Amino acid sequence: MRSTFVGALALTTALLFTGCATTSSTTSPAAAQAVLTKPSASVQKFIDQYKLEVVDYEYTRSKLGNGMRSGSKAVFIDSRPDRLYNAATIPSSIQIHDTDFKEHVVRIKDVPKDKEIIVFCQGWECAKSPKVAGWLKEMGYTNVKLYQAGYPEWVTKDYAEIGTGTIKAAFDKNGAFMIDARPYKMFLAETIPGAISMNDTEMPQLMGRFPVDKATPIITFCAGWECHKSHAVAQKLVSLGYTDVANYSAGLPAWKKAGLKTTKGSDEAAAGGAVTLSKPFLGPVKKGLDEGSVDGQWFLEVYKNLPADVTVVDARRSDERAAGAILGTVHVSLEENSTEEFLAKLPKKGYIIFHCAAGGRAMEAQMKAKNAGMTNAVFLDAGIKCAGSDCKITPNDPLDPMDW
Repeated sequence: MRSTFVGALALTTALLFTGCATTSSTTSPAAAQAVLTKPSASVQKFIDQYKLEVVDYEYTRSKLGNGMRSGSKAVFIDSRPDRLYNAATIPSSIQIHDTDFKEHVVRIKDVPKDKEIIVFCQGWECAKSPKVAGWLKEMGYTNVKLYQAGYPEWVTKDYAEIGTGTIKAAFDKNGAFMIDARPYKMFLAETIPGAISMNDTEMPQLMGRFPVDKATPIITFCAGWECHKSHAVAQKLVSLGYTDVANYSAGLPAWKKAGLKTTKGSDEAAAGGAVTLSKPFLGPVKKGLDEGSVDGQWFLEVYKNLPADVTVVDARRSDERAAGAILGTVHVSLEENSTEEFLAKLPKKGYIIFHCAAGGRAMEAQMKAKNAGMTNAVFLDAGIKCAGSDCKITPNDPLDPMDW
């Protein structure tokens, strides 16, 4: 059986992962759940009452997509209590538990009633998931399914999504091998102390950095909720047989927001703010303080009315683009094209501003263009979340200010 990540942490943290106090003190909750292979009698009553379809791990996994909420083929609902959900869950999950159902269900108020929903909790004896699934059906959701084996089975087969408290516990005890999946330049500027760099696009060349022992607890992270890179690395690790993989989806932004230390010292940050650019513009584009970047505040002010010779290239995947996009942008996906195809599809005249969802892929796109001899391209380091044409753009702070 796949080991659980919590084996590397203190017992109290382990209980956050495995939950439920329905077993004896001499039997771990995960081990007790593993003995069961079908719903308990009390759970089966709810399944029958609400006429619920129970699905297995393979079906559930097929609906996860890339691990992000924007890329999942179904909406995953975790009906477990706060302490369990906040510690670790199935990637992309939204919490709706039975005791706060009315308050929590508003979290999916914009989900279409025919969208597939998969509800889970803490295993075969947990009645929370069938109750929540049943209530969702009563509200008019027409495609609700139940993954009753739930989180205890999932964590023996796949990677988990963990919260800040859990990665902090691992950090404090030096209990996990941490991988920063952002571009190397971002890693050099600032990361979680002790992490190594493993960009998802460089895995074929850098996989030798993975631990030899495949039972080693590993945590991946990148630039936050809209960053797919750490999910890609986590999924690759699982496919290679690593048995203790977790992804910190909130990433470095949440780590910093919690006031936790990074490799970037306060003196360095203060010095960076004093940098000024001797040549602040690249043609009509105002440069940012990071080499190759566009000034984020300038972009916010002018992106709806850019000069005619400036093209904004959306480097995200097609599924992200379909959910929403900045009006007037050109779509050339970095991930869905080879380097040669990507470069061939770029505008041949004028200036280019690359953007993605969190900044990492935009930086990579700019580097590819630069390496190909294109001196007219910059990247936008910003978080971008779009619903249709309504886009929220949040520029990130400069990583490594310099006069370029």
